[in-house]
Amino acid sequence: MAGMFVLMFAAQSTLSYSQIPADLHRLSTEPLLSARKSTYQSSGAFNPCVIRRKGVYVMLYRAQDKDGISRIGYAQGKDGTHFTQDAEPLLTPEAEYEEGGGLEDPRVVQIGKTYYLTYTGYNKKDAQLCLATSKDLRHWKREGVIMPARMGNWNVGWTKSGAIVPRKIGGKYWMYYMGDGSNDATDQTGLASSIDLVHWTDATDAPILSRRKDQFDSRVVEPGPSPILTKDGILLIYNGADKDLVYRTGWALFDKNDPAKLLARSATPVFAPTESWEKTGQVPNVVFIEGLVRRGNSYLFYYGAADKSIGVGEFKLAPHRVEPL
Repeated sequence: MAGMFVLMFAAQSTLSYSQIPADLHRLSTEPLLSARKSTYQSSGAFNPCVIRRKGVYVMLYRAQDKDGISRIGYAQGKDGTHFTQDAEPLLTPEAEYEEGGGLEDPRVVQIGKTYYLTYTGYNKKDAQLCLATSKDLRHWKREGVIMPARMGNWNVGWTKSGAIVPRKIGGKYWMYYMGDGSNDATDQTGLASSIDLVHWTDATDAPILSRRKDQFDSRVVEPGPSPILTKDGILLIYNGADKDLVYRTGWALFDKNDPAKLLARSATPVFAPTESWEKTGQVPNVVFIEGLVRRGNSYLFYYGAADKSIGVGEFKLAPHRVEPL
């Protein structure tokens, strides 16, 4: 699905943004990786993040076994569309907050010489947003739970999906994350801040990207990869789900000097499940973008499909006129 970037009408005039994602399309009609029998990913290999280091594309992804335990798998490749997997997982459940459920849905960003990996630690009781750090993408130090469940300004449930802005704004680091909103117990996007990238606190008293009734994001509004910094603002790719839990992709643009100020937002999805392996799996009808890497004048995006497989696509940033919020 491409070219659907008109926002909900709210005024007579339009705004011109020169860098909005356009023409999201698959680079393959087959998955890059998928479940492999009798392995640590026998139920699924999905929800990947990808980063390039020394000319190599490194993929970290959620690998789930037949018992429902999730680990972080490691794969790498030279062209961004072909990957070789390690035989053993990179990270396995060790901490108390990972016991029984594991490590889920990683996102990675490089700031300075350090890689910051956010992931969900699940202990069968709570899902909580956690952090690990590394200098080489191979050896990781757990920094612990960074957004505890049920303890936020507005969140009354679990926390997940930390998308860290790759540079300081106003003397702080910023992270978009998902929590359960106190108003209706649905999954929405909030904003946290930090001065050291390890200790994080809520930056607002309410979600900054909320669900929208009767739209593709009426049930879930969940951050995708680390945002793209453009001259127009902070561009966040996000994953939305409707009342039937069909997952599609949207985007939101925030002020480049105020990460909480929403400027524009897609009214319709820009990417949706169409292939059979995106429609059938552990959770049907899901495309879930978590990885994003710039390649030349375009971006490669990596997504989980039906909680079983991994796909890859591409888009460019192109000019659009959109209705203001």
